[in-house]
Amino acid sequence: MPAISLTEAHNLGEKILMAHSVGQRNATLTIASLLRAEMEGLPSHGFSRIPYYAAQSAAGKVDGHAVPQVERPRPGVVTVDARCGFAFSAFADGLPVAALAAKESGVALLAVRNSHHAGVLGFPVADLAEQGLVALGFANSPASLAPYGGTKVTFGTNPLAMACPRKNAPPLVIDLSMGLLARGKILQAAKKGELIPEGAAVDAQGNPTRDPAKAFNGALLPFGGPKGYALALMVEIMSAALTGATLAIEASSLFTADGPAPRLGQSFLVMDPAATAGASFVDRVEHLLTFITDQPGTRLPGDRRIGQSQQARQSNSIDLPEELLAELHSL
Repeated sequence: MPAISLTEAHNLGEKILMAHSVGQRNATLTIASLLRAEMEGLPSHGFSRIPYYAAQSAAGKVDGHAVPQVERPRPGVVTVDARCGFAFSAFADGLPVAALAAKESGVALLAVRNSHHAGVLGFPVADLAEQGLVALGFANSPASLAPYGGTKVTFGTNPLAMACPRKNAPPLVIDLSMGLLARGKILQAAKKGELIPEGAAVDAQGNPTRDPAKAFNGALLPFGGPKGYALALMVEIMSAALTGATLAIEASSLFTADGPAPRLGQSFLVMDPAATAGASFVDRVEHLLTFITDQPGTRLPGDRRIGQSQQARQSNSIDLPEELLAELHSL
């Protein structure tokens, strides 16, 4: 795959979005998150999303010029109306207010509605952890996942993310999707002509399939059977019902330019550990993590991402598939 410098990649992505009716600030924030995903080895949430974002902005499905509306109706509650714009701008405006509220009250809830694709949910919680806070994030997406025992798409892959600060180390970040595969990875498998893992999806008739095209038109399955299904339900309530956003079964696709704005939801529970554990929190965390890593064969969640990000920074570049790079240059 051809390498492209970080600056060149950012400028290319920003230029494409701005050419498709996205304002400067929204384009900058959006591409920053997609580039961060590429650097951490998460291409399903990286530059492969640009053609979809651009087409949806040009069609008006997402408002590329939206200015989020941030309110603090109660001391420990922050709400953001993304106004059918990109989630990244809503996070950029809402997270600092939520961090302040958490430091003042010990705990705060950030609720985002009328939003779009959340991107890598581990990023906003990691940013909060960099400020010494513990954060949980919830996000819904258009229906693609069937409940355990069912065949009708009911939930998105509905990520759940958690991050906490560490002592002299990057934050610990745990980022889980409730499907065995993210929908973006299904699309990537289809483009590469690859099969998907067994047990990850069913086709439109409810039959097990490894064909990514049939899976995309059918339903993904939750990881862990009934446990993944229960977690997907929990995330749907926390991200959509709690925030006043649309449910997954009501939201339009993130992969087509037609249809109404998806109006998705995200929520973040932000906690200041100093309010409950005092200064000993990071020491206790390190004691636990060291006990884990001292065991041969173990590693911490997110270690691979941290390593890939450091490598990308050292090389000052990312690798993009030749076909994707050609598509981006054509937009």
